[in-house]
Parts: sequence; C-alpha cells; structure tokens
Amino acid sequence: MGSGPSSGTSIFDPVLCELAYRWFCPQGGVVLDPFAGGSVRGVVAAKLGREYIGWELREEQVAANREQAAMICEDAAPVWRCGDSREIGKEEVEADFIFSCPPYADLEVYSDLEADISTLDYTEFLEAYRAIVASTCAKLKDDRFACFVVGEVRDKNGAYRNFVGDTVAAFVDAGVDYYNEIILLTAVGSLPIRAGRQFKASRKVGKTHQNVLLFVKGDGKRAAGAVGPVAFATGDESASISLADDAFGQ
Repeated sequence: MGSGPSSGTSIFDPVLCELAYRWFCPQGGVVLDPFAGGSVRGVVAAKLGREYIGWELREEQVAANREQAAMICEDAAPVWRCGDSREIGKEEVEADFIFSCPPYADLEVYSDLEADISTLDYTEFLEAYRAIVASTCAKLKDDRFACFVVGEVRDKNGAYRNFVGDTVAAFVDAGVDYYNEIILLTAVGSLPIRAGRQFKASRKVGKTHQNVLLFVKGDGKRAAGAVGPVAFATGDESASISLADDAFGQ
C-alpha cells in the first residue's frame, strides 16, 4: 500500500516496482500513479529511466517524498502532485504505464482530509474510486499496460467486500481489458500466531498475499512490443535497486 516516512504505513515493495517497470513499461516511458503514497514507486521509476508522475493528497507526504528523492535520484527526479486524484483528468500527459496501490477502502485511514476517500463508507468510496480509475485510464496510451496492487478487505461483519473484483470491474468499465493476475506473497511474520486464534473463533484462514492485477488498453501483443525485450538488472544497474532497498529499509 502507499507508504512513506511521514505516514507510518507499510512500505511498498521496491523489487515489485522493478519487475513491473521492466516487464510492462517502455524505457523512458511515463508512469502515472493516482495513489502515490510514499516515494518508492517514484524513486524506483527514476532509477530505471522512467518518468514518474504521482498524485498524493497529503502535503506532508509529498514533501517527504521529494526530500527522499533528492537524496537518491541523481538525474531526472520523480514528480509528485499534491492534490485530489479525482482531478487527475487535468493532467496533460499520455501515460505509457499506470501503476498504483490504492487505499483498501477503509482498512487504513490515511488522514482526516475531506477529500481522502479512505474516510468514506464503501459505497461512496467505490464511486470515487471508479471515477479515479476511469480518469487515469483515459490518460493511458493505446496498446499499453496498467497494473494495480490490491487485496481483499472485510466489512464490519467480517465478510469480504470483493474489492479485487470491484477493481477489475472499474477497469473494464473504463475500457481497459483484464489481462493477467500475479500473486504477490507477503511476509508471514506473526500470522501463524494470529491465524490460530482467528481460525478457532471464526474459521477464517490467514491471508499472506496481494493481487497484482494487470490490464491492457488495446492489443496485448502490441503493448508487449512497445515495452521491448524483457530486461533484467545487470552490472551497475542492479546497484541502483540495492540503493533503493537500503533507503526504504528493505
């Protein structure tokens, strides 16, 4: 999920960033992120030669991101806009890749700002979320990929809301095809202890993954061709991601 030094929230995986950019975004391409959160996705994009534009509502988070990028990015720096993602349609850009990790509804409330959609009930959240997805996809070039990292969330009664399915529906309704899914395994940590108590009380098993949803606008083969050959870190390039790992405490 979106993260950063000022928020105390979880840090987005920089290795997942590297793979996503190398596999799905052309070298030198423009990455558009409607839910920027922390600096990770922006910094890794810059280190890999992609232009990054991220939208983030919290001024203190944007300031922290810019400060961290200034310490890590020697060349072109990522760009963070401080504003409501529902205004992303005003962005004058044609994106080569959409990459984000949205708020998981009200699972984690990020601020008390009126425009923060994590403060809304699920119906209102979903309406705003769908509008943001549609506006962002409108900025994506034809024959290009989009990727959202999401997970399921539960309502107050403990039932799944089907946030993953709602995300897929939002993209499909925005004219972007559901193309593939990758399962990202997350650290087990204290889950075995917590899951044991949870299972006894509710018969719910523990969850140790997130859904990396891949979409394509246009033709998948042409989108893959636009990305070019699959590239992996070699030589000095690998050091740049190691630097990012160190900076983000991974």
